[in-house]
Amino acid sequence: MSHRKKITVRKILKMKGKEKIVMVTAYDYPTAKIVDDAGVDMILVGDSLAMVVLGMESTHGVGLEEMLHHTRAVARAKPYALIVGDMPFGSYEPSPRKAVESAIEFVRAGAEAVKLEGGSEYVDRVREIVKAGIPVVGHVGMTPQRYLSFGGYKLRGKTPSEEKKIIEDALALEGAGAFSIVIEFTREDIARRITEKLSIPTICIGAGRYCDGQVLVFHDLAGLYKESPPFAKKYADAYNYLLDAVKRYAEEVRTGRFPSDEYIIQ
Repeated sequence: MSHRKKITVRKILKMKGKEKIVMVTAYDYPTAKIVDDAGVDMILVGDSLAMVVLGMESTHGVGLEEMLHHTRAVARAKPYALIVGDMPFGSYEPSPRKAVESAIEFVRAGAEAVKLEGGSEYVDRVREIVKAGIPVVGHVGMTPQRYLSFGGYKLRGKTPSEEKKIIEDALALEGAGAFSIVIEFTREDIARRITEKLSIPTICIGAGRYCDGQVLVFHDLAGLYKESPPFAKKYADAYNYLLDAVKRYAEEVRTGRFPSDEYIIQ
């Protein structure tokens, strides 16, 4: 019998500066079971599913209903980890009211917090969602939903003005009530400064060692694709492992070795 306790927002806040926070993406029931059994602290139902699960060119292609569908699947795993639903492009930008309505849908689908991209320009959305009783994770630095205005997926914080904006955004999100902030593909020294300035936890993805935690896409760390971002370490070679399994299955079917006697139920 497990002695693990359900991870809550309060627990994540207490981990600041004391324990490193482990966050990973999951988009379906079996993956959620795997990462939760591994003992992660937070599961992000990321809009990255647009690319790694649905084969889209960018995260812009995935809508609210698809995100809710995958959030429900993850929630059915009843994980100990905190479930964070990633608010997709178009689900919060139009207005604070739209943002709250979308966040409510995530909670109804099983999310225990929501994440949205953007800084000071979206503090009113964050404030209203928090006011509605829904915890919010902020996201600064390289925000994939804004890749068109950045000119692609590029390291952020290279210029003094970018550095100033990222730090100001993080502080503004904390002031609006966010309980943690993801810092993506940003200079390590900037992520370190933000982590030291904030009283809430920071979670890095491609932003170095000094955040309060790390997040990776499950498909990247598991090696489900041959290609992965330069900051993502592969902890397994799932692509070739599964490829070999299917090849062996195909060979046994073609040669008549499967099903053998042990797999025939009389």
